[in-house]
Amino acid sequence: MSVATSGMERSGGGSEGRLKNAVLIAGPTASGKSALALEIAERRGGAIVNTDSMQGYSILNVLTARPTAEEMARAPHHLYGHIHPGTAYSTGAWLRDVMRLMAEDAFKDRIPVFVGGTGLYFRALVEGISEMPEIPKSVRDRWRYHLNEDGPERLHRILAREDPEAAQLLRPSDGQRIARALEVLEASGRSILKWQAEKGKPLIDRYSAEFLVIEPERAALVARIDSRFDRMLEAGALDEVRALLALKLDPALPAMKAIGVRELAAADAGELSFPEAIARAKIATRQYAKRQSTWFRNQLGPEWQRINSS
Repeated sequence: MSVATSGMERSGGGSEGRLKNAVLIAGPTASGKSALALEIAERRGGAIVNTDSMQGYSILNVLTARPTAEEMARAPHHLYGHIHPGTAYSTGAWLRDVMRLMAEDAFKDRIPVFVGGTGLYFRALVEGISEMPEIPKSVRDRWRYHLNEDGPERLHRILAREDPEAAQLLRPSDGQRIARALEVLEASGRSILKWQAEKGKPLIDRYSAEFLVIEPERAALVARIDSRFDRMLEAGALDEVRALLALKLDPALPAMKAIGVRELAAADAGELSFPEAIARAKIATRQYAKRQSTWFRNQLGPEWQRINSS
């Protein structure tokens, strides 16, 4: 069966098979990976899947550098802007969304092209991850409330009493992971360690997959980051931040930590000048890109083809 007619190897039908002939494109922010994904999708008949944790959130279209409406019209795009910013989206949730696409035959006549900058998503795609239980909203909200009101150290003491092995692996200051361990324990009655020990299932056939990671020259990447942030401002990034803040969400939520949100919010509130806020956002983006590049360099194996871009 040719690439043009199937992107999935069936093993019992539905989402139980592994995606064949997948293209994986990783790279730091502003490296040009979305443009490469679109070029490959158009040339080969592909469907693009967002593999970036921030681009899945709604409202932040511009600030997370999502593909434009015109670009998305040129090839099928999936998992962009489909999550409310009030949701603490996770790697497991993203993987389940990919499985849903597989079950819906989103790749029946197209090759899957995964593109983004979230390394853990790529790892989960290739290696699989442990299944985690669904957490009722009431349980999640209660532990997040206690985290904000009581602090991580108090929650760590609770975890040490209820699940001492998990507590030993977490710093008392690591509030998000402590709250996560407690909510998993309450929702399922099992330690998060037991869930994590269960081996997951890869979703792609790695032997037919193509692995690409973009490694841009540092100076060129810095220039692209700076010019892109300027374009974001022109395209309405500040309005997006205002719309996000109007939701009055928990500042600890991932969407609230998108680069540019805190900086532009501070400028809009008069706490920073706009030039200073813009400079800080650009610096934060450069630092983030450096962390991404380091992760990809150290964590991705020899099957990944390194692409230099300028």
